[in-house]
Amino acid sequence: MALRIGDIAPDFTANTTEGEISFHDWIGDGYAVLFSHPKDFTPVCTTELGIMAGMVPEFTKRNAKIIGISVDPVEDHQKWKCDIASLTGNEVTYPMIGDPEMQVAKLYDMLPATETRVDGRTPADNQTVRTVFIVGPDRKVKMSMTYPMTTGRNFDEILRALDSIRLTADHQVATPANWTAGEDVIITPAVSDEDAKARFGDFERPLPYLRRTKQPA
Repeated sequence: MALRIGDIAPDFTANTTEGEISFHDWIGDGYAVLFSHPKDFTPVCTTELGIMAGMVPEFTKRNAKIIGISVDPVEDHQKWKCDIASLTGNEVTYPMIGDPEMQVAKLYDMLPATETRVDGRTPADNQTVRTVFIVGPDRKVKMSMTYPMTTGRNFDEILRALDSIRLTADHQVATPANWTAGEDVIITPAVSDEDAKARFGDFERPLPYLRRTKQPA
């Protein structure tokens, strides 16, 4: 069964470039961004890992940890990190999970559970291992997004989504299309007009079912 938003993110123990981790324990009291790759030493993924390495401070400010995974052993990851730094100028300081037996990839439904062939796999064999998961402090999946191998991921969008997820978890609001931090938000239907006035102050109602207000502090 596919892993859906609201499901508990499967726990696992795995070897990483920073040593062995237990995923749920590693998350701690914040958010985790788990992003996957079909193979080490692939061009698009090399750029992505480097971009994420440069964005670590932005995720840290949002109480979010980054962790990568590729269907290759940790020894290959350590070598790949040199290429990533050489290309992008950013050192990879977040852990990268080694998953040569494809256990985590299958646990997260990125590969079929029936897939058994390990040796000689190409990036095309693993092309569905291209998903970003945001996992909350409650260990539930808050977002997942899958990209084709030929389309580099936009991690500014992942950061924007994380901002929205954190904001809407703390306040009864939603964020409109193309929203970025600091812009107006939508008051959810669960909040009465009276409660909305008390909690958010002034708001506008451009449609009978849509109320807009300033982003809560």
